[in-house]
Amino acid sequence: MIPPVPPPRTGARRLSVRLLTHGLALLVGLVLGTGLGIYWLPILIAPPAPSDAQVGMVAAQAAYKVEMRGDLKGNDLLHWAHGELTVGPWAIALRGSVAPGPDYRLYLSPTFVQSAEEFEQHRSEMVQVGQVRTFDNFIVTLPATVDIGSHTTVVIWCEAFGKFIGAARYRDPDAAPAAPAAAGATAAPAARQTP
Repeated sequence: MIPPVPPPRTGARRLSVRLLTHGLALLVGLVLGTGLGIYWLPILIAPPAPSDAQVGMVAAQAAYKVEMRGDLKGNDLLHWAHGELTVGPWAIALRGSVAPGPDYRLYLSPTFVQSAEEFEQHRSEMVQVGQVRTFDNFIVTLPATVDIGSHTTVVIWCEAFGKFIGAARYRDPDAAPAAPAAAGATAAPAARQTP
């Protein structure tokens, strides 16, 4: 006995199935492509990262040296920064890594923050000092008008997506500001960041 042959699909039904499958494939491709582009583009266009020697030159003149940790309340798999952070009278440097992303800004804050909510709550008290353009080590030159003694915390923030990347308290709010290190002097002793 010969099995019955199913009726042929109509042209309209075949067209709608093709439109649906191709449309879904296009949508998935656009979402993946956009996500990968947002992640890879900052890496591809980033300038060369400063060397450890260049970061060391900034550290030698720094008034403060602290650990930037990647395990704060606002950190996750895609938003973190860790390493040795040095804050001096003319530059802030990190010997470490920052999760790649677009439009990172460096802020000085009088208040320690460790999440996007806390950043937004205290944003009006902060001063933006520059952009973070490299993800393995960075050096950000401070504007001449910025007084590091008027603040206590360095914050890395993603302006494009409103995401907290990292923060480190470099001095106790009740302590007197440190004097800048003299040329050729050793850097300030490392301090442990306290959340």
